Amino acid sequence: MPLPKVVPFRNEAGISQALVQRLGDAGKKYGLGAIFPFSIDKICVAEWVHLKCRYGCNNYNTNWCCPPATPNPEKVRSILSEYRSALLLVGSKSCSDFYRNNQQKRAGQVRCWKGTLSLERMLFLEGYYKSFSLVGECCALCKECAFPESCRFPQEKRPSVESFSIDVIGTLKNLGTTSKVATHTKDTFNYYGIILLE
Repeated sequence: MPLPKVVPFRNEAGISQALVQRLGDAGKKYGLGAIFPFSIDKICVAEWVHLKCRYGCNNYNTNWCCPPATPNPEKVRSILSEYRSALLLVGSKSCSDFYRNNQQKRAGQVRCWKGTLSLERMLFLEGYYKSFSLVGECCALCKECAFPESCRFPQEKRPSVESFSIDVIGTLKNLGTTSKVATHTKDTFNYYGIILLE
């Protein structure tokens, strides 16, 4: 599946094209194919996304990075009001492992998770002290989450994009692109992370 069209570069957070390139180069070793800066007002927060988490996912109320342990849509809107810009992280995966619950799938999720957090750290060291990651996969740092006991990796704990009530497809449409849903096990699909900047 092709990556989304390049979103016109916006320098609203003062992030340089050179830094975006460095982040992109660093992200490649974690399976990220592209990084696009965009304005925070393009993010689509929707109540129905929270419903999908609550009624369509077995991670609900079993994981520190999923609802109800993550902010509700109203709180998310309040948090986003403190930011102006963000980065869209784009990767792609084979669909064949999507419904499997095995070590290979988990290793891919952890790789994505750690990659996103490493880019957040790079941004922090560049002076973007408000940078905060929304990861493009469910948390798989532990084989089984300690929830409701204390998280074993509190410094790496981050919500996924969807658990933050973000309508990914709606956000992509606001950015002038879209994503095809994989319908066959031989398909590949794109996954998306977001790093809030400032």
